[in-house]
Amino acid sequence: MFAIVKIAGHQYKVEAGQQLYVSHIEGSVGDKIEIPEVLLVDNDGKLSVGKDVTVKVSAEILSEVQGDKVIAFKMKRRKGFRKKIGHRKLYTKLRIESIA
Repeated sequence: MFAIVKIAGHQYKVEAGQQLYVSHIEGSVGDKIEIPEVLLVDNDGKLSVGKDVTVKVSAEILSEVQGDKVIAFKMKRRKGFRKKIGHRKLYTKLRIESIA
């Protein structure tokens, strides 16, 4: 059994017991959350799509981590202008507990 869910604007294919990294969502480590937007459910070959989906997906927040550093470097030649900016995106690690 798997489901397609929408978390923070991205769609993910999830199964029970799976761990995945998603864009940062509110909550602290150990919190149980429920994912409200379930787009599709496959239950042993039976597909439920759209408004037919009555399944709830629950997950637990395992950790919050930062991604790799992304550097934006701007330069104008012969002008002496150089600007280096970097950032690290926040991710949340989830474990899907159940699809019911």
